[in-house]
Amino acid sequence: MTNLLDYDLSQIRNGEIQNLQGINLNGCNLSGANLAKADFSGSTLMGANLTGANLQNSILRCNLRGADLTGANLQGADLRGADLRGAILLSAQVENISLAGAFLAGAILTNLDLCDADLRGTDLRGANLQGVDLQKADLSNSNLRGADLSHSNLEEANLTGAILEGVNLFQANLLCAIVDHNALKHTFKQGVCIEGIF
Repeated sequence: MTNLLDYDLSQIRNGEIQNLQGINLNGCNLSGANLAKADFSGSTLMGANLTGANLQNSILRCNLRGADLTGANLQGADLRGADLRGAILLSAQVENISLAGAFLAGAILTNLDLCDADLRGTDLRGANLQGVDLQKADLSNSNLRGADLSHSNLEEANLTGAILEGVNLFQANLLCAIVDHNALKHTFKQGVCIEGIF
């Protein structure tokens, strides 16, 4: 594995770097870098600074544990199975993102637009999802134990088989969501809109 530990790559602007597979980029500064369509498969970016980076249509099936992706462009990015535990995704652009099977325990995802997102089988234990728009998102078989979904929109979301123990659903919208009523027994749901739950 190539090691660029703590290297500053923030000046990459042309977007022509495509192959970043199997590289150790732990702690690197990639803020504002243009890495659109880059392939990070098998790489490790633990604690990397990716604030404002352009990662549109990139393959990020790698270790991003504790990475800062604030304001990053992740539109169309492939993060299936990625390790994003403790990552920060504030104000990130996440349209058409694929997160199926990703590890997002403890991640900060507040106020993101994850409408129609593929979140099947994701680990969202203890994640901060306050105010997230998850309308029509597929969260089937996901682990949301202890997650904060207060003020979130889960209208028509698929929560089939999801673990919801200890989830905060304060003032969340679950209108027409697909969810097992028994799974809601151990959640905090004051002020939640649950009309039409299937």
